[in-house]
Amino acid sequence: MPPFTSHLFICGNQRAAGHPRGSCDACGTGALREAFKAELKRHNLGPLVRANGAGCLDQCEHGPVVVIYPQAIWYGRVQEDDVPRIVRETILGGQILHDLLIPAEKLNRRG
Repeated sequence: MPPFTSHLFICGNQRAAGHPRGSCDACGTGALREAFKAELKRHNLGPLVRANGAGCLDQCEHGPVVVIYPQAIWYGRVQEDDVPRIVRETILGGQILHDLLIPAEKLNRRG
């Protein structure tokens, strides 16, 4: 099997309500991951593109967080409505969505 062209990791971390760092999947439903899986399937991108749930990616202040490898693109504040655009413009089109991008200087920084 050829290697993945893109591998998406969708944070599914949960914390107690009101936690100062927040939660990427406060409801615990995995809805964002499921939306990615459905959109990738709609575009017939399997098996070259895969969406997996992830534990804490330690970018909680930017959550919900999605990271795309091997491109190392970190998106924050991702909502289900963003999924079709991410697949269309980033996965298929190779474009970075600057409105969702977590800048490198903000990665691994709290606040």
